[in-house]
Order: sequence, then structure tokens, then C-alpha cells
Amino acid sequence: MAQNNNKKKSPFASVITWIYIPLILILLYMWFHYDGGDPMKTEWYEVKEKMIAEGDVEKINYVMNEQTGTVTIKKDRLKKYENKFGGKELKYQNLFYFQLPALFDVEKEFSGLRDTLPENKKFEYTLDNATDYWGNIFNWLWPLLFIIFTIYLFSRLSRGMSGGAGGSGGGGGGIFSVGKSQAKVFDKNSKVKVTFKDVAGLEEAKVEIMEIVDFLKSPSKYTSLGGKIPKGALLIGPPGTGKTLLAKAVAGEANVPFFSMSGSDFVEMFVGVGASRVRDLFKQAKEKTPCIVFIDEIDAVGRARGKNVGFSSNDERENTLNQLLTEMDGFGTNSGVIILAATNRADILDKALMRAGRFDRQITIDLPELKDREAIFKVHLKKLKLDPDLDTSFLAKQTPGFSGADIANVCNEAALIAARHNKKHVDKQDFLDAIDRIVGGLERKSKIIPPSEKRTIAFHEAGHATVSWFLPNANPLLKVTIIPRGKALGAAWYVPEERQIMTKEQMMDEMASLIGGRVAEEIINNKISSGALNDLERLTKMAYAMVAYYGMSDKVGNVSWYNFQEDGYQLSKPFSEKTAEMVDQETKVLIDKAHQMAKDVLESHMDGFKELAQLLLEKEVIFAEDLERIYGPRVKELDSAAPAKELPETPEELPETSESKTE
Repeated sequence: MAQNNNKKKSPFASVITWIYIPLILILLYMWFHYDGGDPMKTEWYEVKEKMIAEGDVEKINYVMNEQTGTVTIKKDRLKKYENKFGGKELKYQNLFYFQLPALFDVEKEFSGLRDTLPENKKFEYTLDNATDYWGNIFNWLWPLLFIIFTIYLFSRLSRGMSGGAGGSGGGGGGIFSVGKSQAKVFDKNSKVKVTFKDVAGLEEAKVEIMEIVDFLKSPSKYTSLGGKIPKGALLIGPPGTGKTLLAKAVAGEANVPFFSMSGSDFVEMFVGVGASRVRDLFKQAKEKTPCIVFIDEIDAVGRARGKNVGFSSNDERENTLNQLLTEMDGFGTNSGVIILAATNRADILDKALMRAGRFDRQITIDLPELKDREAIFKVHLKKLKLDPDLDTSFLAKQTPGFSGADIANVCNEAALIAARHNKKHVDKQDFLDAIDRIVGGLERKSKIIPPSEKRTIAFHEAGHATVSWFLPNANPLLKVTIIPRGKALGAAWYVPEERQIMTKEQMMDEMASLIGGRVAEEIINNKISSGALNDLERLTKMAYAMVAYYGMSDKVGNVSWYNFQEDGYQLSKPFSEKTAEMVDQETKVLIDKAHQMAKDVLESHMDGFKELAQLLLEKEVIFAEDLERIYGPRVKELDSAAPAKELPETPEELPETSESKTE
């Protein structure tokens, strides 16, 4: 097999080489010139009265300009001084050094001392001035070398970053290429393997995008009728819904160059770099027309001007956005360059960026519905070894509100759970456990809960389950557990109806179901606990939304203050203090009404409620079938157009044709 000789070398390789070679040479020099140790400091008195007097000194080398003398001991006297150096054998003679004051007459002292000694104790001495040639050269040269090395290092690093990003900015230019585009280019030499067949559940969005791809493949089909291809398309949707995947499919389907980059790639610490990269991106795109430019997370650079933090009139992000607006639809022509962008923060984008002529099409990609989830499951289940009896439609029904990324995570978690239990294939229970793991968190069966608290948790969860069972507009219950998961001590799983709109009655039933746990604690314990924190938080938000957003309060009226600060100038509440007080009062009224609804249901079905709580304490996990056995079939959801009816007082009064909506 032929080896790939075009493997990219790291930009650090040559830098590290140039660092290691001098270090190795220095170490070798030190090794060969090392004489075994460093001299020990002593005093001139010790040298004169002991070492010289006893005839141990062979030579003294005194450096005048450093006022330092080095004492060389005779070879036959080295053993005498081994104790001062840790008892090791000495192989070098320069054992000591001393220093003298500047006014000391060294030559007179040394010559006079030597003349008084007998012949066998005389020593040699030298007087010299040290000249550090290498030190002088280094002091002059090192700043220059440091500057050259710094420039070279930054040049290599910036070249590596621009090339490592797949950058069309090229491998040359170094630090001067910081203003080059960081976009990855996909063409016939680097084709993306993702196609529209790999994108499931986005049928309407695919139709819009496929039309753009079709135009690039056969433009005459549209231009013959006088039509023009949209200049840009903006993909809008929650995280994980497949916006980037759809863009990858475009790159795989279109036989034209595809530039891909993130909005954060434009943002840099240097002033003017963002605008320069925008200009370079469009310059390269114009050279390869027709082509597609994809900017992921465009909100990083497309945030509405005037809303940037700091209130700076010369903000770098705004300069980058201004250049992007000019390139997309300015005096210059960009024929053949189509812009795709994706964001999940469309509400903060600049209005000039959203207008026709820049992004002609805004394609909304919502969370997948039932059929879409089933199609997404089929895509991700292809790689798994599945139980032959596994029903894909059942999995789709169990995952309302899940995005495509969530579904992919469910499939992966299910495979991991099956492997953990040494199974040969992934079955239905593995998927249910995976959904529970993702929604509720990891089971903590080892967590120790006192019996009194466990009893309170059981009645709390039984309260949720009972209220939701008898209120026809509440979400159908799937199962209830008092096994701690994540931060929750207990949980109730529902399968929400996929509604596009909600009536006031439906929202009231949901609120009553939320507060059912707190009401159950009041009835059973005659006191309340902190366990209803999450319930009360969701309850308050829903009640406030009904009053302030949806106009569902008679006193406040049909008004809405939802997203009222869109213009960026409103820094206070858009209503008076009197209205604010009324909103608070109406929110409290709705919560009190939901509280009473939950209390009426629990008091009307007290026996079944207590039986359900006791069953929870025994089994820890119960399902909708257990509630149906205790209470009878669940009442059907009331038609929103029909007048509301009073709740049945006993299970015997429930309609016999009702069906359980657990799946």
C-alpha cells in the first residue's frame, strides 16, 4: 500500500529542533570542560595562616578587576581536605576562593609573604584582569537573537494555525496572515460524505435547501424564466435539531466549492482582523464561483448593533458585522456566491442582516414531531444490534420534545447500557433506561433516605400522579418513581401531548398537576417541605406567562409584554407599578385556583391516593397500569371547544369508553 507522503508536519517541529540543538551543544561543552566541582569560599586569613603556612598551596590566581583569588592545592595534599567536601575523593585542585578589599595591595602582600617562606612552602601567584569576551558578545547579541526567535516562532505558529484550520489563507504569510480567512474549503478533492439521505425528519427544510443545490447544478432551469436564486438562507432552530448536519449535506450534494467556518472565527483580539477575514473570505469565494459559504453560529458576529456589552461606539464585533453586511449586499456584486448560516439565537441578530437581499430565506427547523423522530431513530439505529421485536414507533412516542442530537444520545446510551449488562442485542428496556438516564439523571439507589422522608416523597409523587390522572387536560402519566435520580429525590414521567397551542383550561390542569405534590404533603403531614422547589418554580413561570404573555387574565386583559425589550432601549418594566401589582395578584389567583383544583381531586380520591403511595413505598417504581388498576381508566381529554364538565367524584362514574394514554 502506498504511503501518504503529504502528511502535514507540526509547526512546532522545526522550532523544537532549533531549541534542542544549541542546548545539546552547550551540555556537551560543559561535560568536557567540567573539572569536577566548584571551589568553596574561604577567607584570606585561613589561606595565609593555615594553607600557605603548612605548604598546601601550589598556586594562587588573583583576578584584579573581580577582587577574587582562586587557591590551587597541591595534588599530594588533596586528601587532607576531603572532609570539607563531604568525604568524597577530590580530583580537582581549585578547591577554594577568597575575596579581598579594593584598597588591599595584593602584589606587595603576596610577594612579601612568599619571601618569608622556606623553599618547600613557596607558592606561585598570578595577577590578571579577566576579560569575558563571550559574555560581552552575548550581552550584545542576545536581545537581537531573542527578537529574531520571537518573530520566527510567532510566524510558524500563525502559519500552522491558518493551515491547521483548513485555511484557504494558505500556509505562507506567517504572522502577517492573521487577517486571512479561516474557512475550511470542501471541493472535489475533499468531498463531504454526508448527503440528504443521512438527514432525517427535516423534510420541509430539505426542500428549501435542495432547491438552492438544484439551482447550482442546473441554473438555466430557473434563469430561463427570469428567476434569481436567493442570495442567502438562514437556518433557525433550537440546539441539536440538525442545522449543521443539513449544511454538511449541502456540502456533500452540491458539486461546487463549499466554504465552512464559525462566526467566532471572525472575532479576534486584534483590531480590524475580523473585517479583514470577511473581505478575504468573500474574495476567495468570488474566485471559485459558483460556491456556497456556510457560517455556523452566526450570532457570534451578527448580534444586533447597539446591544453589545460595553456600549462602545467602535466595537470590533460591530466593525466585523458592518463588513459582512457590505460584502453580502453592497455595491459589489457577489453573483454565484450563496450564503448559508445557522443560529439558535435569531432574536438577537441584527435586523439589517435578516432583511431580504442578504438572507432571502429564513428556514425554521423545529424540534422533530412523531413521524420525524421515528425517521431519525431509523437513521441512528442502523449501526446497533437490535432486538428483532423492537418497535421504532414506540421509541418515537416515548421521546416527545427530543431533538435529533438527543435521539442520537439515547441510541448511544442504550447500546452502552446493554453492553454493561452483557446483552447480545439492544432491547426495549435498554432504550427506556437510556431515556430515564437522559431525562432524570443517574439512579442513586445507594443514597440513604430516612423512612419519614421517604414516606413524604412517596405521597408527594403520588399526589402528582393522582391529580394528573383525573384532570383530563394534564399530560398522560407514564411512570412514577421514588428512586433518587440526579438532584431529584423522586420523579413522575409523562408523555406530553404534542400540542401546537394550549388553552387556558389545559394550562390550569397542568398547573394543578404541578402543585399536586405540595398539596399531598399538606393533606398527609399537615406541613410542607422544601421538596416542591422545582414544581413551584415551573408553576410560577407558567402562571406569570398566562397573565403577562398570553392575556389569560380577566383583570389584566388581552395584553402581552412578551419580549417587549426587543428594541434594546427598554431598561425597566413596560408597565406601571399599579399594573405590576395587578399582574402579581392575578398570578397568585391562578396559583391558588390550581392549588384548590389539586386539593379537590386528592380529597375526592383519598383512599386510592393512600393506596398508591403505599404501593410506591413497596415497589419504588409504578407504571400507568398500576394507576389504572387503582383508579380505573383515565378520563379522556376534554375538547377545547366544548364546555368544561365537572370532574367525576368516584372511579365508578368515569366513562367506560376512556382509554389510557400511556404510550
